[in-house]
Amino acid sequence: MSVSEDNSSTAVERALAILEAVGQRSAGMTNSEISRKLAIPKSSASYILRTLERRGYLARERGTGKYKLGLKALSLGRGVEVGGELKQAALPVLRRLVDRYKLTAHLAVLDHNEAVYIEKIEAPGFIKMDTWIGKRMDVHSTAVGKSLIAHLSNAEAEAIMKERGLRRFTAKTITTRAGLLADLEKVRRKGYAIDDEENNLGARCVAAPVFDAFGRAVASVGVSATVTQIDRGSIAKTAEAVKQAAREISRQLGHQADSKR
Repeated sequence: MSVSEDNSSTAVERALAILEAVGQRSAGMTNSEISRKLAIPKSSASYILRTLERRGYLARERGTGKYKLGLKALSLGRGVEVGGELKQAALPVLRRLVDRYKLTAHLAVLDHNEAVYIEKIEAPGFIKMDTWIGKRMDVHSTAVGKSLIAHLSNAEAEAIMKERGLRRFTAKTITTRAGLLADLEKVRRKGYAIDDEENNLGARCVAAPVFDAFGRAVASVGVSATVTQIDRGSIAKTAEAVKQAAREISRQLGHQADSKR
């Protein structure tokens, strides 16, 4: 590879990394924040940011100087159908779940060793979850993530741990290999996963896996709320509702019902 090709490749990698980082922050990011997070020289980051802004992939807020995804970047997603059959099967089930329990519901898949929301139904009321379609999350600290990797082999789960690490988000985050493997075993046994303030303090989430016709965990259904909305006394009832929703979607994907799940 020539020097010019190497430089071009680096610029492309940096531009994509910037888009991914900004896409993870609903509040946006400044040039300095991007430079620190991605270890890109500020001058280089500034050049790439201006180019992405000029092309419409990023938009810069005048007051804060923070960059957010622009309409051009958002429009690209319209041309990509992520799990069309899966989303079609899940949407009415998610809506019924939200209508009955008044909790925000999500559908997530595993992509590049991260849990990604591909659908969301917002709960009524003034309390809103800071989540969105396309949000990417660590699997070890989220209920949807744990319910997805629980049905991988231990070797596959450990490979994800090695690649992604076990970053601490709160004092309750599981940050050890043994701790996570033990929790995943519990997920398999109970049929659902819990994020008990492990990703965000004050938030509790419950999720269950969706299986396809081949018995693979292809997605995860989860509900998210405050610890007051899903208090400890209502976890079991909430988990049963989520498991039932996941079973219903699984059946529509051709999965044969398993009484153990």
